[in-house]
Amino acid sequence: MLIGLVRHGETSWNVVRRIQGQTDIPLNENGIQQAKLLASRLQNEEQIWDYVLTSDLQRAIVTGQHIAEALNIQVLPSDQRLRERYFGEVEGTTLEERVERWGEQWKELDLGAESHELMRLRGVQLLEELYTRYPNANILCVSHGSFIAQLLQELFSHIEDLRIGNLSYSILSRDQDGWQLLLHNCTKHLESIDLQ
Repeated sequence: MLIGLVRHGETSWNVVRRIQGQTDIPLNENGIQQAKLLASRLQNEEQIWDYVLTSDLQRAIVTGQHIAEALNIQVLPSDQRLRERYFGEVEGTTLEERVERWGEQWKELDLGAESHELMRLRGVQLLEELYTRYPNANILCVSHGSFIAQLLQELFSHIEDLRIGNLSYSILSRDQDGWQLLLHNCTKHLESIDLQ
């Protein structure tokens, strides 16, 4: 089994570095273009994907739809376990606003955010469920930056904890011995445009 992990395309909140979390913000025009660029890349590579599965937030759903249409593959019902972390009180804020409200040490405060552990747990549970239900299928999962980063850290603690960019593409392989990382945080399909 292969699992692809794709971060959704850019939104207006991404541009100003406003934390989205589980707030349901749509793609902007750049985000739609990014989704089309990954879809084009996948069309020109060997067809390996059988299904697309997205989080239930519209920025992931629309990204997944563009990819599924290009590859002519089925979109599975969205799964909220692929959602971004819930960031509590900091959702909707920029760094400057967070520092103004809570001070430089705002990350150390309990502002109601979902923990790394809970987010990693739901991600691993989902992957294991997909492996059980679709052991011979390859599923492209469209999700969110913090979620993907934490899931990869949980599965592969040796990898560098890189920022997961919009339309980043990673590939995991699963067999009886566990998970292997085949591609990590690749954005070569975006090199033709200045969106990063």
